[in-house]
Amino acid sequence: MSIVLGVLMLFAVIALMSLFTFKAPYGRKSVSALSGAACATFLPQAFLSYAIGEVFHVEIARQIGDVMGSMGGLAAGALVPLAFGISPVFSMIVGISLMKFKLLPAFIAAYLISFLIKEIEKRVTGGLDLIVVVLVAPLLTNLVATLIQPGVMGILTVIGGTITAATKGNPYVMGAVLGAIIPLVGMTPLSSMVLTSLIGLVGTPMAIGALGCTGNSFLNFSFFRKMKFGDDATTIAVTIEPLTQLDIISANPIPIFVTNLVAGAINGIIVTMFGLVVRVTGMATPWAGLIVVFGMNPLVRTLIAVILIFINSTIWAYVGAYFFNHADIKIHTIDEIREAKDEKEAGHVVHGHAAV
Repeated sequence: MSIVLGVLMLFAVIALMSLFTFKAPYGRKSVSALSGAACATFLPQAFLSYAIGEVFHVEIARQIGDVMGSMGGLAAGALVPLAFGISPVFSMIVGISLMKFKLLPAFIAAYLISFLIKEIEKRVTGGLDLIVVVLVAPLLTNLVATLIQPGVMGILTVIGGTITAATKGNPYVMGAVLGAIIPLVGMTPLSSMVLTSLIGLVGTPMAIGALGCTGNSFLNFSFFRKMKFGDDATTIAVTIEPLTQLDIISANPIPIFVTNLVAGAINGIIVTMFGLVVRVTGMATPWAGLIVVFGMNPLVRTLIAVILIFINSTIWAYVGAYFFNHADIKIHTIDEIREAKDEKEAGHVVHGHAAV
């Protein structure tokens, strides 16, 4: 039952993310800001803390990576107001006030408070707006984030319960469930790194998470090219870190998540068959996770498993692309998403001039 509940919760998060992207005011721009915040914090942490710090025992790299990884709240809190067109000073005030919070609660709080700051910028002039923002924004932002954070962590706990339950059953069922779920979480703001750290995942389950995310990147490299979601830069970016293209992912949830779900389940079984392990938690990230797996397992066995994962992921990329290119499903490209952003910005500018 916990497995079903966790999967349903994950799909609910994916659905809400897509709905927010298309329907919420400043939705696309805010999701792009969230992508930037995740990449500015989680990606350096993955490489510096885990790939370099853990595998090669470079302590200074681990310390720097840990610090950067803990700044998700600050990054989201600063980038979201900037996406609204709020001044850099006010954006940094919001970001710094959210420094102690996790990425997603900070994102939600910054998104909500940005509407208030926009009104303050409009209605309070003569330099007094800075005083008002200083007095109001940090307190309200912290209050909102404090109220939201338990709910976000609760969602992670429910999804994590799915993984915990799966590890207690048949190992190949575990491999399929973990291989399907963890990479999907890695393509949402919840973050697979945060999830696996939260539940303390280690051993073969953590190896499934790590190589599942690597397989996810293998798949998306071919899948994004065949689906023509964007240009070569888009394809390379999603291969390096899926969260860099969160706006495309949230705009096309069905083809991307379904294809990754099927391939990920098989990849999880492959990792289970080869008995690979990762002895540190939080390694559910494509390339840093791959390095750690190589560092903690026999070279030849790991190499064979990775080759099989690459083949499986690439096959499903082509199968998925063929199916969804011929299915009656609207595909949203990066040009379309950016054009919608530009039109919305132009609309705001025209409206502002009309008001004047």
